[in-house]
Amino acid sequence: GRTLRSRANKAPKIHLVDSGLAAHMLGITPQKIDARDPAKLSVYGHLLETFVVGELLKQLSWQDAIYSVGHWRTSNGQEVDLVIEDDGGNVVAFEVKASRDVNYKDISGLVALRSALGDQFRAGFLLTTGEFSYQYEDRIFVCPIDRLWQPIPETSHTQ
Repeated sequence: GRTLRSRANKAPKIHLVDSGLAAHMLGITPQKIDARDPAKLSVYGHLLETFVVGELLKQLSWQDAIYSVGHWRTSNGQEVDLVIEDDGGNVVAFEVKASRDVNYKDISGLVALRSALGDQFRAGFLLTTGEFSYQYEDRIFVCPIDRLWQPIPETSHTQ
């Protein structure tokens, strides 16, 4: 997008439309993931990212506004899996991790993007296989992946 050009690489990132078919073709099964084989877990992480990006793009298709969608990667290795920019240059970003545990390295791409964009960076989300949602730091949140399909409960506001 317009606000992301400086310091960004132009290497494409490809996601398969059907992550289930990709898992089958790669021989990834629940049993192989449960065996904790590092090679299979790495592939699983890529498949999970592909699945989540596909789900986010489906939800984005319901929006009326026009968006620019892509990923962000710098020459020094900072990366964010999915970046959504509106017509005004405001950005919401998503990073996907196939882990329950979160450390600073996991959000470092979101932090770098926030630093590069300043106020145009509205929010960054680290989506994990964990159970809890919380704010990690300013405008960066950790959420379980399953929150993508859970409605936001209505609350009553009193003044």
